[in-house]
Amino acid sequence: MIPRAVQVVTLLLMPWAWSSLVVDSNDEPPDRSWRSLPLIKEDKVHEDWTQIGWGNFVVDNGSLRTEFDGKGMGLLLYKKERFGNCQIRIVYKCKDSKSNSGVFVRIDDGVLKWVKEKPPAIGRDKDGRLLEGALEKLQESSEKELGAWYPVHHGYEVQICDDSDEFHRTGAIYSLASAAPLPKTGLTEWRTMVITLKGNLVLVDIDGKHVTTFDPDSKDVPKDRKWFEPKREPKRPKTGFIGLQNHDPGDIVYFREVSVRALDVAP
Repeated sequence: MIPRAVQVVTLLLMPWAWSSLVVDSNDEPPDRSWRSLPLIKEDKVHEDWTQIGWGNFVVDNGSLRTEFDGKGMGLLLYKKERFGNCQIRIVYKCKDSKSNSGVFVRIDDGVLKWVKEKPPAIGRDKDGRLLEGALEKLQESSEKELGAWYPVHHGYEVQICDDSDEFHRTGAIYSLASAAPLPKTGLTEWRTMVITLKGNLVLVDIDGKHVTTFDPDSKDVPKDRKWFEPKREPKRPKTGFIGLQNHDPGDIVYFREVSVRALDVAP
């Protein structure tokens, strides 16, 4: 049963599901052209997006840039639509190889509760280090699925962070499916990530190279997890919301394009 607060927010936002359809012989094929989701309007983040948790995104030379907040991480949620079987194209670049962000897919409707409700804030010193007791507060927020931790446990994160291991580097489904090494390019050059949602599968290509195939029903999905990694049990929907993550101090990532297009047919 959906809590009343979530029902009210859902009615206010009125998102609608967008997915490719099965093509019959007498039907027109789906439109396979890319459709850009607006990121910017009048030098501000477009109204179709809303911030969950702490931090925000700011307009920087025609793109969106992550803006951290010492109180905790956040997620820029595309609230207008849910997406089913489709492809999502993201053009992005990082400040450096350690810049941490992510593209979330298949987030369930429970995230709407956090549109207007902030999770508990944590504390950092002037250098960005966690204050005493802040780590325990972060762990509690993760366990209780508060704020931007909700999509961690009720969606899938396609990671952005070049300098990490195969389960936590760019292209990986964070801690759930490993990613192959990325094509070579300059550290601060624009990259193009294409995420394909097809049935249960999540496929990731970066700069034309296939790097990740994730099947949540596969026996290869690691069962063990750390407190900051997604819970395995919640069932993610096949049609859900998408979002862009802002992380910790120093994690700067730019997003120039988010586009979607239908698959040829639904699986």
